[in-house]
Amino acid sequence: MQRARHKSARALLFSLVVVLAMGGCRQTEETGTPEDFSERTIDVVATTSMIADLVRVVGGERVNVTGMMGPGVDPHLFKASAGDVQRMAEADVIFYNGIHLEGKMTDIFEQMRKHGIPTFAVAEDGINEAEFIESPNFQGNFDPHVWFDASLWLQVTRYVQNTLTELDPTHGHVYLRNASHYIDQMEELDIYIRQRADEVPQEKRVLVTAHDAFSYFGRAYGFEVYGLQGISTATEAGTADVQALADFIAERKIPAMFVESSVSPRSIEAVKEAVRARGFDVEIGGYLFSDALGNPGTPEGTYLGTVRHNIDTIVDALTGRAGA
Repeated sequence: MQRARHKSARALLFSLVVVLAMGGCRQTEETGTPEDFSERTIDVVATTSMIADLVRVVGGERVNVTGMMGPGVDPHLFKASAGDVQRMAEADVIFYNGIHLEGKMTDIFEQMRKHGIPTFAVAEDGINEAEFIESPNFQGNFDPHVWFDASLWLQVTRYVQNTLTELDPTHGHVYLRNASHYIDQMEELDIYIRQRADEVPQEKRVLVTAHDAFSYFGRAYGFEVYGLQGISTATEAGTADVQALADFIAERKIPAMFVESSVSPRSIEAVKEAVRARGFDVEIGGYLFSDALGNPGTPEGTYLGTVRHNIDTIVDALTGRAGA
């Protein structure tokens, strides 16, 4: 089975090399000729739905964005298909999160760069490393879920704006205007999150989720955060993890915990049963969006709508107002 996975990975990389050799990229290191976007839109491939949403907002009508990962897709486990590789090879620019969020695609990004396709890790390169939270399980690695701190996502917004401006300086004023308006909205959202968080007594500000995706949220807005799985969903939660979390919830009498749109609810349901066996009932307070946005065309299909949904769901559940 392990050998089959290696063969699959090698086959995908071979497909990538073939695509690039056939001229899929628009600019090569050999020519060094920059693309002129003054008369046409920029074709962008973005990995996560959060990044795709951000680039659409900042780029506006100047960009044509293809998002690789839709609603409910877990970027930790995502494997690019041959079609995904083709789309990346034909793109003018690729934006991805970095910080090992898309860990199974690292080699592909490197190959894209080698063949002259501008490829940018928007969080890894757009945020000062001093602001990253170190992984508790993997020394020297950082938590990639930066978008749940609006002040950090604001920095990523500026990075995307500056990158698009470097690619297309003729329309730099468009990217500046769009980014500035979006940052105003994020600053308003940040205030809203803090106001809603203040409704929860300090001792009840405990967020329990399926995997550890909310550390930046907790640090920014004053919540203790506990994830059953680690930072990456590739790490399975064991029986001991379930029992330890159940002990904690029962002892602290945490009123609610949460499932996530991109993670199976089975593990959280197991914790709920383990807590009940200890004589305490903990509610499942609702779905949170963690590694992906909601469905396109809904409020949760945007970054602003997703974050607002999350804080409303958390606060209503922890204060007993859920469903009221």
